[in-house]
Amino acid sequence: MRKEENSSYARRREALYGPLRAEGVFTWDCMYGQEYALADVYPLAEETVAELRTAAERLSRIYARAIAVVRQAPEELLGELGVPRAAWRAVRLSVLGGRGIPTVVGRFDFALTADGVRMLEFNSDTPTGIVEAYHVNGRICRHDGLTDPNEGMSRHFREAFGAAAALYAEQGLPDGEIIFSALGWHEEDVGTTRYLLAQSGLSGSFAPLEALRVYEDRLHVLEQGEHRPVGLLYRLHALEKLAEDRDTDGYPTGEHVLELIADGRVAVLNPPEAFLAQTKAMQALIWTLHEEGEFFTEEEHEAIARYMLPTYLENRFEGTGRAYVRKPVWGREGGGVTLIGPAGEVLARDEEPLYWDQPMVYQQLAELPETEVETLQGRYSGHLLLGTFCIGGVPSAILARVGGRITGNLSYYLPVAIKP
Repeated sequence: MRKEENSSYARRREALYGPLRAEGVFTWDCMYGQEYALADVYPLAEETVAELRTAAERLSRIYARAIAVVRQAPEELLGELGVPRAAWRAVRLSVLGGRGIPTVVGRFDFALTADGVRMLEFNSDTPTGIVEAYHVNGRICRHDGLTDPNEGMSRHFREAFGAAAALYAEQGLPDGEIIFSALGWHEEDVGTTRYLLAQSGLSGSFAPLEALRVYEDRLHVLEQGEHRPVGLLYRLHALEKLAEDRDTDGYPTGEHVLELIADGRVAVLNPPEAFLAQTKAMQALIWTLHEEGEFFTEEEHEAIARYMLPTYLENRFEGTGRAYVRKPVWGREGGGVTLIGPAGEVLARDEEPLYWDQPMVYQQLAELPETEVETLQGRYSGHLLLGTFCIGGVPSAILARVGGRITGNLSYYLPVAIKP
């Protein structure tokens, strides 16, 4: 790319993201000293948008059915699914049970293949990319005179959060404040959490996770020396991490909080039962039941065959000539993932140190399609991952990321528009 072309892109990008940054809603268009949000826009056919949302809706109902059963299963199964022992009591709570909803705020990640969309994983616990999909995408589309496929969908948050709060109220929501919380030093998580608070319609406030305390067997916010009890907590903090959290003196605070959740002394969003859908071992369980022709209806078996990929708790691909992916049950942002070719060769491997000590699942490889985008560093050829949010069981906004064959934490955010 010639210097003047790159300068033109930089000016165009600043015209898009400068105002968003100044407003304070989306301030992480660059992260860790690198460009994150692109000024390019990816065109999606209306048929593709419809298929993504249909897949998300049908898979959402399948996950809800599976969760309802696993929630009541013996502890041995919870252990096999990788659920931390500290969370076993909490995940048995039923907040959404019987309503066909696996989570309040979730996101399915899909690959576009020659055979249609295929689900790679389901982030049902702490999905991000929310501000990008629901706020930034519309601004970029309006600036460029394009049609935003996510227009008006931020209303889904108010509907879903209101419905979840009402369900908790029916079960005796504990007295206390409504708090939305994330790690105070994490710009993206704080911005995402504040955005969700604004969209939720709930009368709550933000407090950093660092300000939360267990006090007199309740969860409190500690500010200026005052303890204020928490009744309902939205936490952008993964439940498997919470299970391991300890105070500086070694006290297992996270485990204590999970006990408070299990005892109904604090309500949380996403609810703990949604955590069961987060483990990739659940994909293996659903696929195994499908292969055996058990449990699901004919319509659900058809949806599993159409949208999911063969996934197992043991390696059934080695020596078969089929390419596959090895991924940790709780891994995020591509951490601990390895792509393995038909002859057993390593095609790509995540180099970050996280998640390698976890149990693994083995999934048929669905290659992400390649696309070329403009960046501050010049033209970049990467692989496209499409996420579809499911909010309170309703298929919702679409999020695109572009990166390597393994979509990592530093993959680009790419706005999307309806193809003219």
